[in-house]
Formats: sequence, C-alpha cells, structure tokens
Amino acid sequence: MDLNSDLAEGFGRWELSDDEALLGIVTSANVACGFHAGDATVIRGAVEQAAKQGVVVGAQVSYRDLAGFGRRFIDVPPRELANDVIYQIGALAGFARIAGTEVGYVKPHGALYNAIVHHADQAAAVVEAVRAYDPSLAVLGLPGSQWLEQAERAGLPVFREAFADRAYTPEGTLVSRREPGAVLHDPELIAQRCLRLAAGEPIEAADGSMIRVEADSICVHGDSPGAVAIAESVRDQLVAGGVELRPCVARGL
Repeated sequence: MDLNSDLAEGFGRWELSDDEALLGIVTSANVACGFHAGDATVIRGAVEQAAKQGVVVGAQVSYRDLAGFGRRFIDVPPRELANDVIYQIGALAGFARIAGTEVGYVKPHGALYNAIVHHADQAAAVVEAVRAYDPSLAVLGLPGSQWLEQAERAGLPVFREAFADRAYTPEGTLVSRREPGAVLHDPELIAQRCLRLAAGEPIEAADGSMIRVEADSICVHGDSPGAVAIAESVRDQLVAGGVELRPCVARGL
C-alpha cells in the first residue's frame, strides 16, 4: 500500500504542515504547485527533502485559487484548465530535476479533485493536459471517478486513492468539508480504518452504512491538526498488520 500526503502548502512566512516530519513517514508526496498553495522556496524545499528521503514526488494541481486554498469550484473553460495543469506540472518538474528526481504522478487538489469525479469536461481537460505533457505520468484519484475512467481510456497509468481522515458518503464520495464530521481526528480510529481499507474490508460511511473503497494509496492530509501523529499511527498500524508500504509509482526513485 502506498501512503501519501499533501505537502508544500505553506506560503511565504505562513507555515501549514511539517513537511520534513511527514516525508519521514509517507511513500509519496503530493506537492503543491503554486496555484492553491506553495511558493517557489517552499516547493523546492519539499521536493529536495522528498528526493533525500526516497519519496516519490507527485504534482498536486489545482484551480488558480490561492485565497480559497483551491477549495472553491471554478468554471474554467477546458482549454484554460488544461493549460493551467500543464503549467503547474512543468513548474514542479523544474524543481524535481535540479533535486535529482522527477515528477512521478499527478493528483488534483481540493475542489478540482471533487469536481472531476462527475464533471466530464473538466476531467477530460486534466486528462488531456497530463497526456500532452507526458503520457507515461501516472494519475491518482477517487475510484469510479470520471477522472480515472477517462485517464484509463487515454492510456495513462491509473491508481485509486482512499482518504485516511475524511468521511465518506454512502456512494463512496467524500463528505463536503462544510458538513460536520467531514474530517476525522482520532489517530487510533483513523489507523484502524486504514488497516481495514488495506485489507479490502468495508468501512463505515457517514450515515452508518458499510461501503467498500478500493485503493492503491491512502492519503493523510498534511494540513489537518495532528497530521504527523495521524500519519505515524496509520503507518505503524499498517506495518504491524503486515501491510508493506511502498509507492504506487517507482518513477523518480
């Protein structure tokens, strides 16, 4: 099982997550590309640390929305969205190159991630951007989404993602952050749920029903309170349960 986290989400003097600590735990790093968070210095620091730790670097692309942290839907025309995604991958690839690594995969962030679960046109735009930039790049996203379905049809390597610390609807999508209980905080309960996910067992949805979420990678959000403790608990529980932690994508290692 791959364990990933969102990193480089600070900006200037504003520090959001403990990237160094998280990079000692996870196997893949979703690095902000400057559109929802991250400046050049923050991004370069995260990429260099990932390279030193042997962590695969992924481009966490988003809407152009620094003020909203990329969590607001924007009705971007498909061509503009594709160009924005290409721009972000290219920026991250520059820092990866000088750190002696490369971008291994693309994972959309926030509102874009959720929009392209069902928004076919925007999903197609992001797929086209990745395919045009480098058709060997892998993509990471929600199982059953338009994003992964279209990416697979386009011949891109596809990996499914589950979330350690987010509540699920009965349909297997993420509960909106505007809803109470959308983000989970208890490290022990989160870790136990991740062990069930890794074993292919059902987990509890927000309404109490049991759902199955097929996943190749589990995400622990770097901006959550107690993110490092949660990530450590998840890692320890998975390893104790006999789950081998390794990146989905070997590219860049």
